[in-house]
Amino acid sequence: MPHLNLEYSDNLPDVNVDVLLMRLNHALVGSGQFADELDIKSRAQPVSQYRVGTAPGERSFAHVRLALLSGRSPEVKQRLSNSLLAVLREAVPSKAGVHIQLSVEVQDMDRGSYAKQHLPG
Repeated sequence: MPHLNLEYSDNLPDVNVDVLLMRLNHALVGSGQFADELDIKSRAQPVSQYRVGTAPGERSFAHVRLALLSGRSPEVKQRLSNSLLAVLREAVPSKAGVHIQLSVEVQDMDRGSYAKQHLPG
């Protein structure tokens, strides 16, 4: 915990996903909300089958879904959302003729049913 999922349309080839994930993780560490950087798990999935709206024209998106154990205030979740959106804004370059939408969603995971175990390495 937390789990960060980045979905993005595959017409954003100028995005360095590895660097973006690292920057998103750093934003989470910098928030002071997580005791151990090792607990932050992020992953990215390019999406090749998608539609944005109904009008013709090239469009794209990048969406971050952050899942946290329940119990944080709406203000804390909003700060996390804003900081992750700022990272997206810096990392996703504008592309001439392409409308790009960036978004962040913060979800609660039920604390009572969440289970985790570290395996020795």
